[in-house]
Amino acid sequence: MTPKTYCYFCSGRLTEKFHEGRTRLFCDNCQSPIYENPVPAACLVTVDDQERVLLVRRSVDPKRGMWCLPGGFMELHETPEAAGLRELTEETGLIGKIDRLLGVTVNPSPRYDTVLMIGYLVRSYSGTLYAGDDADAVDWFAQKDLPEIAFDSHKKFIALYHAAYAHPDPSNS
Repeated sequence: MTPKTYCYFCSGRLTEKFHEGRTRLFCDNCQSPIYENPVPAACLVTVDDQERVLLVRRSVDPKRGMWCLPGGFMELHETPEAAGLRELTEETGLIGKIDRLLGVTVNPSPRYDTVLMIGYLVRSYSGTLYAGDDADAVDWFAQKDLPEIAFDSHKKFIALYHAAYAHPDPSNS
């Protein structure tokens, strides 16, 4: 990640300065600290009536060719829930309904430094399944058949689903 050199507000040169208990980028021209924040994203653990998890295979970097949950970055004026559901539709063709929040975690990123990942569970959905947007394949996977997952945050949400919310016997769902 390229270090920031100029102030977002006045274009003055940035320096490092101890401010508010830690070293931060600081603009001496406009006297503004530069607060660097994680980039928010959402992903969805979408499950079918057999407790299989829906995964997409990435057609873009990073992690091209690896499997992950449908999801992506929030856009301006969008809630985390809306971002996750939009990504589900773009990447899989499905229109979903969020069942519950699974959790919030962070994932390192070479481009954005830190991604704040918000995970949701989707049990109710409709539509025709297809690979779209930045996915070149989409499929349902039983827990015992999961491929290697691209992102640690996605692994955490899948494990959390299986530990806390999966039905012990899928035939009883």
